[in-house]
Amino acid sequence: MHFGQKAGFLLATLLLCSVTSFSRGSETGRADSVKVTAPGAMPKQISSQFKFTEGPAVNKKGDIYFTDQPNDKIWKYDTDGNLSLYMDKTGRSNGLYFDQKGNLIACADEKDELWSINPKGKVTVLLADFEGKRLNGPNDLWIDLKGGIYFTDPYYQRDYWQRTKPDLDGQKVYYLPKGKKQPVIVDDKLMQPNGIVGTPDGKFLYVADIRDNKTYKYQINSDGSLTNRQLFVPQGSDGMTLDEQGNLYLSGKGVTVYSPSGEKLQTIPVPSRWVGNICFGGKDRKTLFITASESVYTLAMQVKGVE
Repeated sequence: MHFGQKAGFLLATLLLCSVTSFSRGSETGRADSVKVTAPGAMPKQISSQFKFTEGPAVNKKGDIYFTDQPNDKIWKYDTDGNLSLYMDKTGRSNGLYFDQKGNLIACADEKDELWSINPKGKVTVLLADFEGKRLNGPNDLWIDLKGGIYFTDPYYQRDYWQRTKPDLDGQKVYYLPKGKKQPVIVDDKLMQPNGIVGTPDGKFLYVADIRDNKTYKYQINSDGSLTNRQLFVPQGSDGMTLDEQGNLYLSGKGVTVYSPSGEKLQTIPVPSRWVGNICFGGKDRKTLFITASESVYTLAMQVKGVE
């Protein structure tokens, strides 16, 4: 999402539905009693040198890549605990996701494009516009088993843009089929879509409407279209991830974990003003990696991630 604008707007939005359980967890210094976290585990700060961290993605080895969008950089945190700069001048990359070939797919909103960054750092622009018009600002993405890309396209005014209003009407969710040059709209009824993730079997997609403070669950059809939209929980999210049990993790003021049926399982306090996104990583995928404003954290878990 965006570093300055969302810090106020999004915090106010999600705080309404998370402040009670967050405060209860903060009193004990630990998460709530239903445990997906490892016994006694608390977020461990890895670094606080950033301006606004976002978009964590895991490769096949378990290494995590994430963005510091205001500083236009992508960083790497490997399975041995080493933090290093992976790429400078990233097109203001935000959300990231690895495809099956090991390319890092990035929501590069300097020019509102989708990029593919190969393992050697070569950039290929996958998408530059929608029907000749500039996209709002691709924000977060998920790639299905066919290699198709679902992405959210909210509008957050950037200080590095010359334009001051969107070229497109509305803020939508798109699907870019593998090999195609143009995406299709799969939902145009959301106020401001942001976080997005799909189930590993390719059957369901979750999308957060952060302005409306809701997260929806969709059925994915064979052609990539979405049907049977259902309200999953009355809480929005900046970013999201899933674990092996099908639990959904929403970010904002801390991290909130919901069961597949929508029952709140746990609120994980994070000692930063805002959590932009989350992702499982590590050699065994049992480390939750948390991008939280100026900082990044790790948290030992009892469950594994599936992304």
